[in-house]
Amino acid sequence: MAAYLVFISHFAYIFDGSVPYILQRFLGEFHIGVSIFFVLSGFLITFRYYNNFEGLTKSWFLQYLKNRVARIYPMYFLLTVGAFIYYFITKDETITKGYEHPVALLLMNITFVRGFFYQFWDTGIAQGWSLTVEECFYFSAPVIFLVARRYGKFYVQPLIITLIGILLYLIFSHINWYGFFGNFTFVMLFTFLGRCFEFFVGMQLARYVLKKGFKRTNKVNYTYGGFILIFVCVLVMALQPVPKGWLAGVESRVGIVVNNYFLCIAVALFFYGILTETTIFKKFLALPFIELLGKSSYIFYLIHLGWIYTLLHSGFDHLNDYTFELFDKWGVSWYSPFEFDTLNLLYTFILLNILSVTLFKLIEEPLNHYIRKSDFLIRYKAASEKSIV
Repeated sequence: MAAYLVFISHFAYIFDGSVPYILQRFLGEFHIGVSIFFVLSGFLITFRYYNNFEGLTKSWFLQYLKNRVARIYPMYFLLTVGAFIYYFITKDETITKGYEHPVALLLMNITFVRGFFYQFWDTGIAQGWSLTVEECFYFSAPVIFLVARRYGKFYVQPLIITLIGILLYLIFSHINWYGFFGNFTFVMLFTFLGRCFEFFVGMQLARYVLKKGFKRTNKVNYTYGGFILIFVCVLVMALQPVPKGWLAGVESRVGIVVNNYFLCIAVALFFYGILTETTIFKKFLALPFIELLGKSSYIFYLIHLGWIYTLLHSGFDHLNDYTFELFDKWGVSWYSPFEFDTLNLLYTFILLNILSVTLFKLIEEPLNHYIRKSDFLIRYKAASEKSIV
């Protein structure tokens, strides 16, 4: 769901002129998939680890880090290296954004460091900036657990983290170092320091569920209520003027507030409904085919925009040219199935899903299991001899 929403937001421009402008703007704000991902991440990490967290020991942290690397890193690394190989072959500057040191940029991408620099945040796999945010959360979560459990200071932490982000902006906005925390909109929308509240909302939802369980007596319909509120937030952002140099209403001041502090609450309400109510949404998401798409959606997110999409799009352009060459040869004046951008986008969407499922089954899932069962970072222990980590 989150990955598909982001896909729609990136290609809403394809409807330019064919749908009302406000609808195109509305679809363009479907970047909310990233917020859904952040809230979900905060929930899952907390739900899995919080009650079993007894302290920030070396063995606990290494096992935790090993699991996170196994889940996120292999496909990101392979696809990022693929992006730079594509650059060295084609010289397509959408990968480097004109930066003249591609090897250094590759290192910044595979180490996630690029996500701290306004000049580099959308290089390589552009949407991979969100993984820098995610990795910052992964490293922060154990400390957040420690402070919350030992000192009872949970709610004050996102405020402190956000203030640190604003302080860094105030310092580095006067230092031109490749945009390192030097742009306020960038800090608030593309770094963990700006978006930490979304993770904390997910974490609080997990803490609540761990304490109260999945059964409830009130009749409030959180699933549909949260769903409606999510798209109310989308509408508010769609109505905002797009700031100069940016692409969407979320990058306005009002958009930042709505996206970072209201949208995530609506998402949490929706999740709570999914967890505790029997609805059409829940039944649909539980279908085996939908679960498979969900498992492969991380790859879909990584490949739906960038070099793989570009290759597919170029392929359809070549097919279109070849089709018209055949029509000329046959002396007919027919429509090509590849001449319409909307149809080509649909073909691409289908192919991206097929490719995502294939890569998940053949590469991501096997590598995930291999790393978890390897001695990487910490010696693997069989389920019978290790504690829950």
